[in-house]
Amino acid sequence: MGVFDKVKKLLNKNESKQSDADTVENIGQKSDIDKKNSDITSEKQTIKSGIEKTKSSFFGKIARTIAGKSKVDESDLDAIEEILITSDIGVDTTLKIIDKLEQRVAKDKYINVSELNNLLKEEISFLMQDYIQKEINTTTPYVIMVVGVNGVGKTTTIGKLANYFKNQNKKVVLGAADTFRAAAVDQLVLWSERVGVEIIKQDMGSDPASVAFDTIQSAKSNNADIVIIDTAGRLHNNVNLMRELSKIRNVMGKVIKDAPHDVMLVLDASTGQNAIEQAKQFTQATKVDSIALTKLDGTAKGGVVIGISDQFQIPVKYIGVGEGVDDLHKFNKKEFIDSLFS
Repeated sequence: MGVFDKVKKLLNKNESKQSDADTVENIGQKSDIDKKNSDITSEKQTIKSGIEKTKSSFFGKIARTIAGKSKVDESDLDAIEEILITSDIGVDTTLKIIDKLEQRVAKDKYINVSELNNLLKEEISFLMQDYIQKEINTTTPYVIMVVGVNGVGKTTTIGKLANYFKNQNKKVVLGAADTFRAAAVDQLVLWSERVGVEIIKQDMGSDPASVAFDTIQSAKSNNADIVIIDTAGRLHNNVNLMRELSKIRNVMGKVIKDAPHDVMLVLDASTGQNAIEQAKQFTQATKVDSIALTKLDGTAKGGVVIGISDQFQIPVKYIGVGEGVDDLHKFNKKEFIDSLFS
């Protein structure tokens, strides 16, 4: 065999090896894409099933109101208005939606059933706030301060959040700053052990701001990515709540500039209008950046998502649709509305 033939054979062999390597790599990439698509499909299905009760209540009532009709006129709008209000969307938000429908009916004298659904869908989408992620300084921990009354699932939400971030390979530190209630600290300790993240706590009755300070100092010195601080769910009055939360915020800002980066209000969807009242109280006491809405799967009052987002101009960031540690999902406005109308 000549030199040329030997070189040619060697090149062909190398090309064959490279082709095999490329094939293996492509298979691996396809597997990753398939897994990602599967996860997205699974999450969409979870959210869809999670709001099934709300959908059945909301659209079931509307469907019965317009059953057998090809047109919706002014006489039907009063019934639709009542349905929206009883779906816990809230009076103010309902009136905005009805006003748009009345404008259309006044113009065309009527709207057909498919147009009604499209108008409702468009107006709800317009009224709900989009969450815009803030720029994150990766050299310092991202700090989330969690607020909300006792019993809404605040501690559970913190545990699920910690799990969510840990699954993204983030180093998470929890701060047990609800020092007024022993059960709150104990529950958070259990969640930290379950998820496998660090927790900073002090004795019962300790200064919550001191706990927040220690937590952020520890997170900063240990190069943590995410800090989640729990806060007291019930103080004697709104003035005390405002004073306590302001004190905690000020301490955080001294350790890390602009902290907390996200003040997250946890609300229980099953309480309907009570959730709106709680949002009112907390927004008066402190700046709120985002909302986590729990227990959405167990209630027909999920319309409260729309009312809260509109009335307080605060985006819903997470929704809880189950008891499992993975049953906290990033809220997607489009998927939520599509699931309601599908």
